[in-house]
Amino acid sequence: MRRPAAASEPETRAQERRRRRALSIETASQGQLIWWRFRRHKLALTGIAVLALMYGISLFAEFFSPYDKQARFEGFENSRPTPVRFFAAGEGLQGPFVYGLERSVNRETFRVQFTEDESAPSAIRFFVRTEPYKLMGFIPAQVRLFGTDGAPVFLFGTDRLGRDVYSRTVSGARISLLIGFGGVFVSFVLGCLIGGFSGMSGGMVDEVIQRVIEVLLSIPTIPLWMALAAAIPRDWSVTQTYFAITIVLAVVGWAGLARIVRGKLLSLREEDFIRAAKIAGATSTSTIVRHLLPNFVSYLVVHVTLAIPQTILGETSLSFLGLGMQPPAVSWGVLLKEAQDLAAVAQRSWQLIPGIFVVLAVLMFSFVGDGLRDAADPYQ
Repeated sequence: MRRPAAASEPETRAQERRRRRALSIETASQGQLIWWRFRRHKLALTGIAVLALMYGISLFAEFFSPYDKQARFEGFENSRPTPVRFFAAGEGLQGPFVYGLERSVNRETFRVQFTEDESAPSAIRFFVRTEPYKLMGFIPAQVRLFGTDGAPVFLFGTDRLGRDVYSRTVSGARISLLIGFGGVFVSFVLGCLIGGFSGMSGGMVDEVIQRVIEVLLSIPTIPLWMALAAAIPRDWSVTQTYFAITIVLAVVGWAGLARIVRGKLLSLREEDFIRAAKIAGATSTSTIVRHLLPNFVSYLVVHVTLAIPQTILGETSLSFLGLGMQPPAVSWGVLLKEAQDLAAVAQRSWQLIPGIFVVLAVLMFSFVGDGLRDAADPYQ
């Protein structure tokens, strides 16, 4: 009788890896299982990488901007984006450079137009020294990522006042992206606490809270935002307006989360471990924070991830309607408001570029939210 052939060394190693993987899955914590499942979601990892890049640039916006967000260039009002070139006629490949722009009026259409002056190339240099500025508003600095030694470079063109749209878009990202975290944090805390007390208390307290939630959810979102934002004084500083808009967005955002938290707590409050905590003398707040919320923290993380883009859209909508951030503050909504006329859409489409970044940020957050939602239950 023939003896079975011994397994080859590669097969033995593969079997050993599978055995170790199965053992690690059996002994892994829930957090490890979620992370392992999340790593397989390529779109979510892409979203995290893009968002990390966007937030990093927004935090150091002054460094990544070639000009100050309020700097005006006379004679370059409504200038189209400057083409960045690498090849010069008769000279072959060179470093990045731009040509100077000449302003003229088209005698047929009577529109201002800009043509390149190929006799005046200007090299784009990196880590250039410029006029002093404050990095992040308080760090003295004098170096920017790039600039030119002659003609100005307008990667996204200029607006009607001759201001660089690229520099303003990068600066506006700070408010538009960070306001999402502020609004979501406030609404998250309110939703968890109010929903938790509603689910744990029951009786009249639960009835009152639920009726308030129903009233808030029944009001159309945009009119409610407009009513609350209209109460913000026009003479407030940029910082005061920023926090006011955060509170406005949070007032609307907590109701939906509170209702979901209440439903989760109603299904968990009769469990044995909750009764044991009450017998041990735990207060309602301690029971909610230490025992109930951690049991569906994966859902809360997914909710936060998906709520941030809604807050970004909320700030953009309010600013676009003229009820949010006001000049001289710069946000993506403010930039879109300045380009909302039909002439900008038809003739100066580059002034709508900030809207692309709004779409990109919301899309990346959606990718991350989908990845977390798929990984939230790693035992499936």
